[in-house]
Amino acid sequence: RINQFSRLNTRQENLEDEYKAQKTEKEYLDDLATELELVDEEEPIPYKIGDSFFMLSLEQAQARVEKDKAEIDLRVDELDSQISGITSEMNELKRALYAKFGQAINLEKS
Repeated sequence: RINQFSRLNTRQENLEDEYKAQKTEKEYLDDLATELELVDEEEPIPYKIGDSFFMLSLEQAQARVEKDKAEIDLRVDELDSQISGITSEMNELKRALYAKFGQAINLEKS
């Protein structure tokens, strides 16, 4: 059970890191969407896809930003659900381990 708790704790930390990264990416896309509203409609927009930049029209860039934001929203919801499930499973393991070992074990994050 201790190993299972440790694995869950590591998985939870990894998911939380990814969650934070996705939230940051969402903020960047929100800022980008705001900036795109100020751009001249005739001017092509360099848009990064993977490691390459592609020249897109304003409409294409705005559509791509909205699509990327929707994908990130779905991923954030999925990560939130996974983190909640792991947290509840860890809480059950904590109860069992504290019942067995009492104060001799520390399962709290520092």
